[in-house]
Amino acid sequence: MLRDQDTEADFQRFLRRVDDVTNLLQGLKSPDSAVQEKAIAETEKRLREQGASREEEEEEEEESRTTVNRTLINTSGTPRVQAADADGFLAALEKDAKERAQRRRRNEQLANALKEQGNEAFRAGDFALAIQRYSEGLEKLRDKQELYTNRAQAYLKLHEYEKALSDCEWALKCNKNCLKACFLMGKAHLALQHFSESRQCYEKMLQIDPQKEKLFKECVSQARLEEQRLREEQSAQRELQAGSEAALNIQELLQSILSPGHAIPYYSGAIRLLAGAVSTRTGQTLFRTNKGFSMLSSEAVRGAFCAQSRSPAEVELCLSLLLLCQAACAGNEENQRVLLAQPQVGAQLPELLSCGTAQIQRETLALISLYSEHEGGRRLLGRQDLSRWLQVLMAFVKCTDARADRAMNILSDLSGEERFQAQCRATFPTAVLPFFTQLLVCARQVCARQVCARQVCARQVCARQVPWAALAQGLAVLGRLCADVGLRAQLAQSRECWQASLELLDGCPAASPGHQQCVFALLGLLMNLLLESNSTIQDFAVPISGRCLALLSHQDGRIVTRATGVLSRLLPAAPSAVHEVVAAGVVKKMLKLLRAGGQLTSSYAIKTLSVCTKSSRRAQEELLKGDKRFQVLLGLLHSGDELTVGNAAFCLSQCLLLPGAASALLGSSVVQLLLRHAGGDAVRTSVQQNSAIALGRLCVAEPRHIQQLRKLNGLAILNSSMKYVHSS
Repeated sequence: MLRDQDTEADFQRFLRRVDDVTNLLQGLKSPDSAVQEKAIAETEKRLREQGASREEEEEEEEESRTTVNRTLINTSGTPRVQAADADGFLAALEKDAKERAQRRRRNEQLANALKEQGNEAFRAGDFALAIQRYSEGLEKLRDKQELYTNRAQAYLKLHEYEKALSDCEWALKCNKNCLKACFLMGKAHLALQHFSESRQCYEKMLQIDPQKEKLFKECVSQARLEEQRLREEQSAQRELQAGSEAALNIQELLQSILSPGHAIPYYSGAIRLLAGAVSTRTGQTLFRTNKGFSMLSSEAVRGAFCAQSRSPAEVELCLSLLLLCQAACAGNEENQRVLLAQPQVGAQLPELLSCGTAQIQRETLALISLYSEHEGGRRLLGRQDLSRWLQVLMAFVKCTDARADRAMNILSDLSGEERFQAQCRATFPTAVLPFFTQLLVCARQVCARQVCARQVCARQVCARQVPWAALAQGLAVLGRLCADVGLRAQLAQSRECWQASLELLDGCPAASPGHQQCVFALLGLLMNLLLESNSTIQDFAVPISGRCLALLSHQDGRIVTRATGVLSRLLPAAPSAVHEVVAAGVVKKMLKLLRAGGQLTSSYAIKTLSVCTKSSRRAQEELLKGDKRFQVLLGLLHSGDELTVGNAAFCLSQCLLLPGAASALLGSSVVQLLLRHAGGDAVRTSVQQNSAIALGRLCVAEPRHIQQLRKLNGLAILNSSMKYVHSS
């Protein structure tokens, strides 16, 4: 612990003395004679005061001693004497400063060693020893903020919140922008139920580091929930003390359920009654404060909840319990937290989902949905072992009832959680990939049965019996999971993945609306996977690009847009596919899309054209033939999207290699447009370069364009663009 004399006032005086000495040294060394004389006068005054003070004091602290030359500096003497006295005083101060620096280095080494010992004790759970070591470190170096914050953290573990607050205040005196001190101070205030002060600490934390917005939101949410919990418990307690019939009824039902020796139907009936009684906020609070969740540890209830096989009576008891948990947790984050904190509950949920009883599965899915629908609940679920959840939930996609939709909704909610993504990545070979391929194969097989049934006029598979929406949502979930780079890389390398995708894309454009939803979701997934580049993608590039080209005639514009997006990302990674799509008429199809408009579709289409014209003369010729006087490309040069402008300029520059192309642009505004983008209006360097190359090739191929360029005073830009022309 710090000595009694180590008060805040002492600490502040110590810091001021260090600043004063530093300022005097700088003044004495100043080349400005006026500043130096002022420093000498101030030094003489300080020495006189210090001499008088020392005569009155019998002893002083080691840090207040100084070995300076006490000879008074006579400001009225000769300059040589003044200089000698000043030099002596300066030398003494420098010596003293060096000694202080050496002592501080030694103390800092000792303080760091003690800090590490304290950290080891903290990690071992010996918080009292950790506090002792941090305190010993502070005796060596009392302005080390890490020792204050570390000790505050240990005090929090021992629930000594006032001491933690004091240490956080000292840490902020050492460094007003100490983020950890603000965070720990907020936790201490929250534990003391100082809710306003806690929020202020978290707000200061966000001011110090705006990048901590996620942590800030979590902390503020925790403070809000704690304040709400306290308010609701006080209100519930008042109702109980007032003899409210509803409150007393909850108490009586809980007592009857927690008493042993009854038959299973008795517990089932009582739990059903209790579920109806806790439907209000006050009822939920009374259920929690009266230890309602502890019923999960009673023998009869636990047996029905955790059994591997259940009798009809046990199934009914398990269903009653699930309905009670839903009633107690609906809209109540504190109850949700307490429920998941019960032993075995988190581990038992996937077991209930895997049981063979559809009713138990439905009610378990309904309970989990209460968590997944809001951020706080997803965080609670994220603390569980989710390694089996993807596999278990994905299995519901084959169900033909509401279980499929609810399971996919839960997966969709969880797919954005980093912890869930990490666990999916870890279980990719055994969980993610098998169910992904099964998902696609299932959709493909159903579609094939429908087509076959129509062809032979046999019994058709009713589209309503196929969970198309769930299948599509499952594919969308996998697409979102691919935001995780590790998952995306693994999935993009899987041949099974691409083969299954290819089979699903084989469905004809006239397939059912449900199949169209699946194709739309699959195309989104493929666009994410094509952010990667590997040999597997190249192997499947030709057949995948062929399927996407066929989809460009689809009646659903969303599918057309995504199919174009897949082409725009697939062709750059697979030159072998470019020849195939050009031969299949991709240039004509892209021009049609560009004429139809639509910013997103246009950006994909012009990117596809730029890839094709880069390596295919046939593509250049078809573009020149299909876009008379380059009206489409000129229109794209007016676009507000720089990527679209850059790709349009690139396509134009490739086509200008053809004889007669530049002449077709005489009388157009092409020179003015290219000059504007090449001259610096474009922010992206690539857009400037593509425009400059097109401008240079235009004037080389048709010198009459130079006349317009001269009128626009653009010859300097043309000269600078020639280096791009020669290097391209």
